[in-house]
Amino acid sequence: MSFLLRALTWWNSQTINTQFWTWRNGIKVGEDSDGNVFYQNKDGSRRWVIYKGESEASRVSPEWHGWLHHTWNEPPTEVPLAHKPWEAPHVPNMTGTPAAYHPDGSLYRAEPVARRDYDAWQPE
Repeated sequence: MSFLLRALTWWNSQTINTQFWTWRNGIKVGEDSDGNVFYQNKDGSRRWVIYKGESEASRVSPEWHGWLHHTWNEPPTEVPLAHKPWEAPHVPNMTGTPAAYHPDGSLYRAEPVARRDYDAWQPE
């Protein structure tokens, strides 16, 4: 079943063609904390990621994102990115999931808070 999924879908990890391309031309550069594996070709002109699980671009941390887009030449495994003490850890985009943010007055909350910041207009 996983072979069929990989043959027919691109959002379930890597396709068979990507696996073959990576096997022929890829040099493993590193892996992030989520299990995503990063590769480049022999001359370093192409860089790509093989996602662990669903292919979602927001799952790539800022360190690896900068390397993938040639913002810096050295991967985070060789030259770690300096973090400020106030920085929060990387979180992927949660839109459309149960963990998505909904403000207090949102109808998507289980118990939305009643709005008290205005009075509705009533005709006299």
